[in-house]
Amino acid sequence: MKEYLSLIIWSAILAIAFGVLWYKGQIKRFAAYVQETKEELKKCTWPTWDELRGSTLVVMISILLMGLFTVVVDFFLAMVVKAMVQQ
Repeated sequence: MKEYLSLIIWSAILAIAFGVLWYKGQIKRFAAYVQETKEELKKCTWPTWDELRGSTLVVMISILLMGLFTVVVDFFLAMVVKAMVQQ
């Protein structure tokens, strides 16, 4: 019984919130936003699969090179700090 009461209360809260949003025109504004977004996305040019694969490969290689650079610089800086501490 307690579970049903909780469900009824939450349903009432959602219904009231929906009613307030509807009354203030927020639902209509959101629907217009979604429609405008769909129209704008239709105007976009999407990459082909070959372009997408090529871009993905470029990103993966860039990440690998940046990671390698970070590891090398970190290694050399660690060596410099150890040398400074030992002196």
